[in-house]
Amino acid sequence: MSKTRIGIIGCGGMAKSHASRFADVLDRIEVTAVVDIEREKAQAVANLLDGDPVVETDYAKVYDDIDAALIVVPHALHHPITIDCLRAGKHVMVEKPMAITEQQCVEMIAESEKQDRVLMVAYCMRFHPLVVKMKELLDAEAYGKLFQLSIWTEQLTLREDGHWTQKKETLGGGQFFSHGCHYVDLMLWMAGRPVRGSHIGTTLCTPWMEGEGTSNVTIEFEGGVLGYHFGTWGARGTRLGYSFHAHCEEGTLEIALRAGRLIAHTRAEEHDSGKLVAKQKEEILLELPHAKHTEVEMAHFIDCIETGKKPLTDGVGSLEGLQVIWKLYEAEEKNELADLRGLGLGTWKGKSGNG
Repeated sequence: MSKTRIGIIGCGGMAKSHASRFADVLDRIEVTAVVDIEREKAQAVANLLDGDPVVETDYAKVYDDIDAALIVVPHALHHPITIDCLRAGKHVMVEKPMAITEQQCVEMIAESEKQDRVLMVAYCMRFHPLVVKMKELLDAEAYGKLFQLSIWTEQLTLREDGHWTQKKETLGGGQFFSHGCHYVDLMLWMAGRPVRGSHIGTTLCTPWMEGEGTSNVTIEFEGGVLGYHFGTWGARGTRLGYSFHAHCEEGTLEIALRAGRLIAHTRAEEHDSGKLVAKQKEEILLELPHAKHTEVEMAHFIDCIETGKKPLTDGVGSLEGLQVIWKLYEAEEKNELADLRGLGLGTWKGKSGNG
């Protein structure tokens, strides 16, 4: 089988991250083109790669050199570039979030179906082995029924004045839309269909952000399961970093992402007001300090191109997660709880609401 020819479109910081994920699939792909409106940035990424990829400033000029495009550009450009590449007959993996309006997402899905080309959204956390293992344990109810899923993502994200990530128009919202979309997707994947929820965001201590730099999200799911996500781009220090806690009837599963551990906390003693910490059993279920989730994600994209199977993070599923975020934003503006009934993975019926 001939190798899939990949073109990287957009060469900012995320492109350099993507360039490192090809090592495990070099027997199946070759990066044949690198594109950025600033040639120097494209050349810098090309220098990180094997071979001699074409370096261009106009993505339309590399169509003959590629079979698939990896689109890593400001969010407001996801839609037009994806549509152009699909119409040129190219498979597409586009960075998250998929696009900045529902109608744009719908058009991207429709075009991928019309052209019979793979459209995948880069939700790399779905491919992290610690996350995958937690999902397997929750599905199997290995520690009983889930009743609370909490996720923390605490980081400091600074950009120079005027950077596109600071503006709602180009980012699509704030930190919650740009980064929290990963974790809404994971909550829907693990906890099921949402019922109601709330989002509260603030720019306090992240004055460079037009949209929220810090957010708190609470969601109730069918069956009474609760979900929570705290995300900030303003953390000047952190202990939790990236952490997941899944509280179940018979114990708590914890992912300490930066340590690369999935831990089970079980057999906790009943709370005693005289003791700050209850005795419990802790067991490391999986330890992967250097997990290659982005490499697994890329291999999945190539699998889908080669076999025609639907990506785990396809356009429809990605839209379904964004629909929840848009509802939460809308309710926040009205100072009310969001009615999320009828949303979630596997619910989209091909109808568009958000402009």
